[in-house]
Amino acid sequence: MSRETRLYVDSADVDLVSTLLGDSLVHGVTTNPTILERAGVSVADIPRLYSRWAAGGAREIFFQAWGETTADMLRSAAGIAELGPLVVVKVPATRVGFSSATALVAQGVRVLVTAVYSPAQALAAASIGARYIAPYLGRLNDTGRDGLAVISTMHRVVADSETDVLAASLRSADDLVALAEVGVRHFTAAPGVVMAAFQHDVSDQSAVDFEAAVARGGLPA
Repeated sequence: MSRETRLYVDSADVDLVSTLLGDSLVHGVTTNPTILERAGVSVADIPRLYSRWAAGGAREIFFQAWGETTADMLRSAAGIAELGPLVVVKVPATRVGFSSATALVAQGVRVLVTAVYSPAQALAAASIGARYIAPYLGRLNDTGRDGLAVISTMHRVVADSETDVLAASLRSADDLVALAEVGVRHFTAAPGVVMAAFQHDVSDQSAVDFEAAVARGGLPA
């Protein structure tokens, strides 16, 4: 388990992601088929996206495998895994997904089990050697559960394994802080949430004041 804090952008907006990578504000990029669709791209664009973001400075790039059977999912996963060393293959926390993840881990592929909604699923993912699990904070809350408490339990369940929680469905910068307070260190969020973590109105005003002082030829006392 890594103790390094990592922030990822959850988006397939090619140019916006490239800007965040170019400014070294995020560790990498997470996507899934729904995110690709929203950005107007498809699974056929995955090799192009990988090349663009790898060249742009990403240290990890996540793409999700697809297929209704284990054989189909492993087939799509193989195409993703061969893109390069920065790839992490995502699989859903379903029976087919876990079966596929087990086979991929045995092949030395780094795997993230996504859409994890219970601590038992988190434990199962750790038992097969998944590198990451992705519970969805916002969607857990939408079901009427205490998403923060559930993810906190997941974090404790996998704490002594090689599996890290990579929290997703984060809707505000405060979500990152709340998760960090229970020990989570890896986060993925939409570009707007990522940028909100780097901004505060008082900080912006302080910067304006600093620049004004420089323009007057001195520094504030």
